[in-house]
Amino acid sequence: MNILILEDEIPAHQKLVTSLQSFFDEEISYDWARSNADGKKLLNQNTYDFILSDIQLLDGVSFDLFDEIDIDCPIIFCSAYDEYLFKAFNTNGIAYILKPYSQKDFNRALEKYQVLFNQGNYSVINHSVIDILKSALKEESENYKKRFVIKKPKGIQLLNVTDISIINASGDFCVVIDANGKRHTISQSIGVLNEQLNPKKFYRINRSEIINIDFIENLENHFKNRLLVKMKTSKEKLITSSSTTSDFRKWLEK
Repeated sequence: MNILILEDEIPAHQKLVTSLQSFFDEEISYDWARSNADGKKLLNQNTYDFILSDIQLLDGVSFDLFDEIDIDCPIIFCSAYDEYLFKAFNTNGIAYILKPYSQKDFNRALEKYQVLFNQGNYSVINHSVIDILKSALKEESENYKKRFVIKKPKGIQLLNVTDISIINASGDFCVVIDANGKRHTISQSIGVLNEQLNPKKFYRINRSEIINIDFIENLENHFKNRLLVKMKTSKEKLITSSSTTSDFRKWLEK
């Protein structure tokens, strides 16, 4: 088993190697490149059973490398990019590991590769698929906020936008509830935050609350044409305002 790893971060590379060794019973060999340039040299000199590739390398995105060189083996992408690329990968039957990943996530991706390959159903990635992935990457990289820097008594914490469930206004500040139900303070007003967030994922349901669609658990009708919103991270139900409910219903169906 000969594998090519394209990964610019050393800790991420080490984790991939550990995950590979845990998955395979047989001995594996691998080459490692941190850039498209080095990856190109290795691909011109060697053949591989499959490739594990991050999207962002030291000298650009790996899509450019695969667009330049015809690849005749499966590629499993490993990256922190999610929404649009995830849909593009799934639509085109491409195995994808979303960082941060567990060994279970890693095993699932490799099992998908093995099933497709053994059944002869694996389609080698081509230029048209690369174009689709590049388009999805461009959409993914729009200028919406990706993370917030949170000041804590013991230092600074990074909070990914994808982990935000609810945002509550508190004067000139906001209190954010994350995926684990923990609360964080962000020194920006709710209006400013609303402009920074992807409108496909976040909706301001009233003057003081923004919610992430991925954390909605249940919706109930409420009087005066309003809705009760049950979020996965809070025991309290939120209430849409009368003025936003109609547009909110349409937004949910997009």
